[in-house]
Amino acid sequence: MVSWERYTAATVALLVTLLRSDVNERASIFEYVSTECLLMMLLMKENLFSKTKCFSVLNIPSTRWTALCSFCFHFIGSIEFQIGRRIYLQGYGVSANCHSDSSDAEGDCTLMDKSALGECSTSGSMGKTPLPKEIIESLMDGHLVLPYSEMFSLPSVFPCAGGCEEAFYCSKSCAESDWEMCHSLLCLGEKSKASSPRALYEFMEHANDTNDIFILAAKAISYAILRYKNLKEAYLKGGDEACNGSTIDMSLLLEAWKPISMGHKKRWWDCIALPEDVNKCDEATFRRQIKDVAYESLQLLKAAIFDEECAPLFSLEVYGHIIGMFELNNLDLVVASPVEDYFLYIDDLPEYQKKDAEAVTRPILDALGENYSICCQGTAFFPVQSCMNHSCCPNAKAFKRDEDKDGQATIIAVRHIQEGEEVTSYSLNNHRSSLLSW
Repeated sequence: MVSWERYTAATVALLVTLLRSDVNERASIFEYVSTECLLMMLLMKENLFSKTKCFSVLNIPSTRWTALCSFCFHFIGSIEFQIGRRIYLQGYGVSANCHSDSSDAEGDCTLMDKSALGECSTSGSMGKTPLPKEIIESLMDGHLVLPYSEMFSLPSVFPCAGGCEEAFYCSKSCAESDWEMCHSLLCLGEKSKASSPRALYEFMEHANDTNDIFILAAKAISYAILRYKNLKEAYLKGGDEACNGSTIDMSLLLEAWKPISMGHKKRWWDCIALPEDVNKCDEATFRRQIKDVAYESLQLLKAAIFDEECAPLFSLEVYGHIIGMFELNNLDLVVASPVEDYFLYIDDLPEYQKKDAEAVTRPILDALGENYSICCQGTAFFPVQSCMNHSCCPNAKAFKRDEDKDGQATIIAVRHIQEGEEVTSYSLNNHRSSLLSW
């Protein structure tokens, strides 16, 4: 009989071994995918492949200013609702950087909540032209239909299966996929599978106050836990009980971990870049503080969703490497706002149509102000993309095309690629800023 302590220690050791393995040892899956793609697409500028992100998180302004699918990040609702929501939040004093003049405002601004709309106007909102609250309400309720908005139709809103007011979706499929992948453990609603919803709330608050990359790490751990449970359930249905239980559990946990093992990793506190305002002589103190913050986050997460069978996932060593993987591999995630596209469309109309349309849209545009085109921004980990080696002379790059309306990663060729040639991308440090052009 293997003791639980020895099992946990052994599994942590195996996970860490996978964490530290060279990225080239895990590149076989990308070589397969790229070969298949290259057989079909060898022309310069062609789309090599598009991949849905495995784990992603939006920054706080994106979650406040926009209504998006929490799984694929497609804008949802309607153009009218997107505009009404933004003007509504401006009336609350929530800035583009999401610093509110009222602590109560942030808690009340859920996706569909208009309970305080009567107290809200845009008259004091950063110098913008005021818009009557009746107009704002009509936009959010769908009673006011803007001219030509049918040209920019958006998916309907689907609620979270757990009943939380933080996650909304563009389809039943996205809602179910997110629930099964990780959200069932991270939901703050009544049907959440978290062992302590209160601790989960504290974990989320800590992440929002310190670094939202902790939420990304929580999604990765939740994914591994839920995948492990599904694998074990399937195994037990097979009726094979001849093998040692702890050995099987370890094997299944490592299998559940496989998608996360693809990305190159280092401990977060070892690989994070030193901020410009931190002196080199203070580097050791800075990295120790980063480790301490990660430890605080992990303790809150353990209190919220700890599973004894998956205890190795909750070691600080594993947690640090998961976050380090995101630090080293993540792509900036940017989805352009359809609100900007809508107003550009109005501006490009023939003069006789534009005049009539602007009689309705101009007061609304004035109320929105210059921040009307704020896009959705965040960060995401794409397992296949993370296996791409970097090169000073790459043959591919991450790019966002006009037709890409959600959070997928699209890799395109920047020159002709020979069959069998390795697909490489820009060095992260040299190319990171250009990813914002997505």
